[in-house]
Amino acid sequence: MFTPQGPSLRELTVQALSSVEHGYDLLADTFDATPFRTSDRLLTAVTRTLQALGPFDSGLDVCCGTGAGLDVLRSVCGGRIAGVDFSTGMLDRAREAHPAADLVRADALALPFAPVFDLAVSFGAFGHFLPAEQRRLFSQVHAALRPGGTFAFPLAAPPPVGSRPYWALWGFDAAMRIRNAVWRPPFVMYYRTFRLVDVRERLEGAGFRVSHTPVEGLGRRDDGSPRCRLVVARKA
Repeated sequence: MFTPQGPSLRELTVQALSSVEHGYDLLADTFDATPFRTSDRLLTAVTRTLQALGPFDSGLDVCCGTGAGLDVLRSVCGGRIAGVDFSTGMLDRAREAHPAADLVRADALALPFAPVFDLAVSFGAFGHFLPAEQRRLFSQVHAALRPGGTFAFPLAAPPPVGSRPYWALWGFDAAMRIRNAVWRPPFVMYYRTFRLVDVRERLEGAGFRVSHTPVEGLGRRDDGSPRCRLVVARKA
């Protein structure tokens, strides 16, 4: 990420010591040049998986950031597409890239929408919500969907216990917990608080019927299991 286009180490440090909202405002101009932006490979694979589940009319990207997921909605939805985020800076970048989308500044835990969307998606944002907040988040998305609407998002398989990625995620979460214990305002970003078994229970508690399907474009692990699943939650 330390490239001429990306943020400097100093900029990342300032961002990490800010609140979530202000941190993303600071990072907005260079966010798409960092590894934190959802990869095009993942977006393409999710698009192909969603196309098999459609067709869809209107779509909403929850925590849209700079708008990478809006291209997915544009590919699979025939009607209005919208995005919601609480960072003004990120929304400014999204408006530049997607002038035809309806972009709204709001907290995902208090979405300002009537039940008008057929599809809601989200990419890479769930680590910003503590486990106790996830059911409320899912309830807000449920309320924004029409009856029969779909909430879909990718969920990567957890790394094998003891592997290098496993320890990297464990170390990152531990560092964030220490940071939040000694510094205010908190910056909520955890990678190990979003397990499929827990997510399914919280989605069902919010009123969804839940299934999942492999994102085949991302391949499979050595044991044959998919590297990534698309969680598909339907409003009854």
